[in-house]
Amino acid sequence: MRSDRTQSLYHFHFIVFIFGFSSILGALISLDAIPLVIYRMGIAAFGLAVFFVLFNPKAFTLPKFLWSKVLLGGVIIGVHWVTFFYAIKIAGVSLTLSMMATGAIITALVEPLLIKDRKLLAYEIVFGSVVILGIGLIFRAEFDNYIGILVALCSAFLSSIFTILNGQMIKKAPAISLSLYELLVGTFVGILFVLFSNSYTYSDFELKAWDLIWILILAWICTSYAFYASINVMQHLQPFTIMMIINLEPVYGILLSLLIWNEKELLSSSFYIGFIIILIAILINGVYKHKKDKNNFKAQF
Repeated sequence: MRSDRTQSLYHFHFIVFIFGFSSILGALISLDAIPLVIYRMGIAAFGLAVFFVLFNPKAFTLPKFLWSKVLLGGVIIGVHWVTFFYAIKIAGVSLTLSMMATGAIITALVEPLLIKDRKLLAYEIVFGSVVILGIGLIFRAEFDNYIGILVALCSAFLSSIFTILNGQMIKKAPAISLSLYELLVGTFVGILFVLFSNSYTYSDFELKAWDLIWILILAWICTSYAFYASINVMQHLQPFTIMMIINLEPVYGILLSLLIWNEKELLSSSFYIGFIIILIAILINGVYKHKKDKNNFKAQF
């Protein structure tokens, strides 16, 4: 019989595969980015709320002093998903996910600016420079899609800010409770934007063909379920293992896009060289950080 750790390992790979699949769904759904995100966040929040009512009513409770940060987090995650799906619509899955892979390095570089106790380390600057080299290769090879690349980089930056913010709040409230309210905030912000911008009509929210099925899968499986399940497996996996598996998300997404759309998603050789450079820099950074933390821990005893 498999151990809890082995089962959690397989399970988390499946979850990250689901995360990667969300980009495919974003490309399949006919809606523009903002209507798509409103549907995703609203339906996902509804799914979590139903889960709380049935299985964990206490999860609705959230400390009052966190509300300002939760509001900020909801706005950030909403804008992150809008830019993510917009980049997919205009630049494709592979290009968008290659830029999203920079999130780990962006977090390492930005976190010291936002958290006083966190110092910028020399090796993070080195690996960050290597990532910039990879981005430069991709940018040069796919310059026709430069707007999509910049939007995707903006999405990766927002994802990093959201991760840092939640990393602080999770010490004071359950992650799944934070997720519900951030999804609700993001939904309401999206609706308010639509109402006051006068840029959308009812027809922009009409679902065509398989849209409803794709949105339900995106909201309940790729968001509500995946988020809850990812928290559960963290009981049996080390943070380093989790981080390394998460880095496979763009790989899964790009392989899926190539499998589904074949030549349509094929890009230049320089793109793949740049993406591999980014991925290797992230993986080596993770391994180096893990060994460094391990040696520091041993030195204390």
